[in-house]
Amino acid sequence: MSLSFTQKVLKIVSQIPKGKTCTYQQVAQEAGSPRAYRAVGNILHKNHNPAIPCHRVICANGTLGGYNKGRNKKQALLKKEGAITS
Repeated sequence: MSLSFTQKVLKIVSQIPKGKTCTYQQVAQEAGSPRAYRAVGNILHKNHNPAIPCHRVICANGTLGGYNKGRNKKQALLKKEGAITS
């Protein structure tokens, strides 16, 4: 049985180590659909499983992007993990 795109995205994101980030584009590419980075964002926005570290996925230009618990919370989590300094 093959995984759906959503399942692939969540599996990839769950494997991003603490203190590291990935871009929406990188996640889409790893999931097999390189141009589906907006879909990745939508999938992560709907995810409420705390085991999936959605906050570790950022925009390709280095900005944080969205987060379903708010951008400030995303920034605080990434700072705490040492993934960002500002």
